Amino acid sequence: MFEKTLLDNGVRILTEQRSGTRAVSLGIWVENGSRHEERRQGGLSHFLEHLLFKGTEKRSPQRIAEEMDSVGGFINAFTGKESTCYYAKVLDEHLPLAVDVLKDIFLNSVFDPDEIERERTVILQEIASADENPEDFVHDLFSRDYFGDHPLGRPVCGEADTVSGFARDDLTGFMADRYLPGRVIIAGAGNLTHAGMVDAVVEEFGALPSGRLGNADTPPAVGRGVSVHHRELGQVHICLGVPALAHGDPRQYVAHVLNTLLGGGMSSRLFQEIRERRGKAYSVYSFLSAYRDVGYLGVYVGTKAEWTREVVELAVEEMLKIAGGKVSGEELDRARNQLVGNTLLGLESADSWMSHMTRSEMHHGRQIPVEEIAQGVRDVTLDAVTALAREFFQPEAMTATLLGDLEGHSVEGLPFGTAAPQAAAGVNH
Repeated sequence: MFEKTLLDNGVRILTEQRSGTRAVSLGIWVENGSRHEERRQGGLSHFLEHLLFKGTEKRSPQRIAEEMDSVGGFINAFTGKESTCYYAKVLDEHLPLAVDVLKDIFLNSVFDPDEIERERTVILQEIASADENPEDFVHDLFSRDYFGDHPLGRPVCGEADTVSGFARDDLTGFMADRYLPGRVIIAGAGNLTHAGMVDAVVEEFGALPSGRLGNADTPPAVGRGVSVHHRELGQVHICLGVPALAHGDPRQYVAHVLNTLLGGGMSSRLFQEIRERRGKAYSVYSFLSAYRDVGYLGVYVGTKAEWTREVVELAVEEMLKIAGGKVSGEELDRARNQLVGNTLLGLESADSWMSHMTRSEMHHGRQIPVEEIAQGVRDVTLDAVTALAREFFQPEAMTATLLGDLEGHSVEGLPFGTAAPQAAAGVNH
């Protein structure tokens, strides 16, 4: 059963009480991420996320870890482009401890200068190692090529030059400006009660001053064409994207079915054509990325340099087939059923429910029942998929990022966009 309480200062408390489990997942979410940083602030949100585990007025970093380990619990955090989450998962009998620890790190972190310097070195190592996995790094490069200098195009971790220059006042000032009650959501799911959750947090969080939330986010302009990033690798890593839907768009179910048809599993068009029939890739898939005001549908493939042109052409060909309505009723049914099954199975745990209800609140301003999701997917028609595919899959609007050693393999004349100048040897980051 879902319940919500809105405090006077704007803090939202959400709970989903679920029977048949001993687990409880608790998260303190902030609608703040790397998107909300100026260029000189790049990485501040992520740095803050690290530092909130580095000591409070009553707990050392070691004690924070020991208290959660002593009850078999789990505590962690993550930073995204538009939100940050501090979360814990424990047995129901240890919920008071999890609440107390999360409240403590969120409200009482001390930002010790020595801890800041130690964590700076950790984050600089994280940045340095971020491109060691080219399958992941090509997605960062694609974001830069697609969004340009907009904050959505910059890495969540920041860059070495910005992170190296952060002072304590930068961190505390940014937190004071961005971690305002109107951006805070406290969410709990599992074997808990809403009244108990409210009682546990209302005194401290209800006392926070409201503050002014400021202006809306600036929407980005998006790029197109081909960008080549040279690196001596055994494969070329390809990320191909087209403009798609922002959060809250009523056609979201159609977009998810379309993505599932294209590259959402082993029976998808891309997997079957590029890997199974042609043997041109080990890893190939498509995905949706959505933000408040913009989104894209992406395709990833890792392949040999000499097969790059063929693989890109095959991917575009499959897109255009879907846009041409060349999807059977059996294929559509399979994609819809796959998506419903994946969604329902993905909501079996307390932590997935905690994330689901929070994202529903942030992206839609209301809870989206699972029955509504399932029915929305089942109601998707072939005509709706075809119409959205025609809107998305326009070759002149496509963006491609290629990472690898393409020397001697021309990418001129790929089936979309205008080729961008090749990057210098090596990737600057």
